[in-house]
Amino acid sequence: MRLPEWLKTEKRPGLHGTKHLFRRHGISTVCEEARCPNRGVCFMRPTAAFMILGSNCTRNCGFCAVNSGGPEPVDAAEPEKVAAAAAEMGLTYVVITSVTRDDLPDGGAGHFAATVRAVRRRLPAAARIEVLTPDFRGDSVALKAVLDSGPDVYNHNIETIGRLYAAVRPEADYRRSLSVLKQVKEIRPSVRTKSGLMLGLGETVAEVHLLLQDLRAAGCDFVTIGQYLRPTRNNLPVVEYVRPEIFEDLRKTALGMGFIYAASAPLVRSSMNAEEMYGHV
Repeated sequence: MRLPEWLKTEKRPGLHGTKHLFRRHGISTVCEEARCPNRGVCFMRPTAAFMILGSNCTRNCGFCAVNSGGPEPVDAAEPEKVAAAAAEMGLTYVVITSVTRDDLPDGGAGHFAATVRAVRRRLPAAARIEVLTPDFRGDSVALKAVLDSGPDVYNHNIETIGRLYAAVRPEADYRRSLSVLKQVKEIRPSVRTKSGLMLGLGETVAEVHLLLQDLRAAGCDFVTIGQYLRPTRNNLPVVEYVRPEIFEDLRKTALGMGFIYAASAPLVRSSMNAEEMYGHV
């Protein structure tokens, strides 16, 4: 299936400085590991979504380019490495995400909390922090541990409609992901919640409307909607390239449902322009 014009991106020169900074601090970004099509734009600013807890995921989602395999040892120094990189980049909004670590008793929640606290110590008080976490198997104790570290935004991506979970997220559960967002609001009502989904995997517009309703019922404040792009031949094929006007219709629908902010366009990704989204609070 040929890539339509509205999904083609320009190659950006001059990105090596940002990449070298990450290598020097010994940290990973989901931008690179997941082969995000917008990484050139973000690295030029510079900004990035820091990925903690190693580069091997214990799950094997059909859409994701992140390595699936044996988990790596947790790097106790990683929180300070992320904080140092964020400080050197002069970031005022930091996104922290991770692979899924079902091998760890708390799913890595304690490491998330340590990273948030380390970043808080290094950045100005006005800086904002967003966490993009796995589902922690729905464990409220793990969720509370992350929330107690003081993130401003708690993001957990729903990714797709429930009907497609068996193919797209076989080791996840649609209702469990919704419960994560709901529990976050119950534990810490002041924290803004966020979720993201992909189009082009075989869903219908009506099913996306129902998904958005489920997110709002769970108290979700922000939503991002983007086109699924097959990162490698080992991943699920694209069923449809959804036209930009459909994304715009969904953005308006989401706002009409009560989301504070909705970003919906073919190249929208969960962490892209996250600071702009928070500015609408």
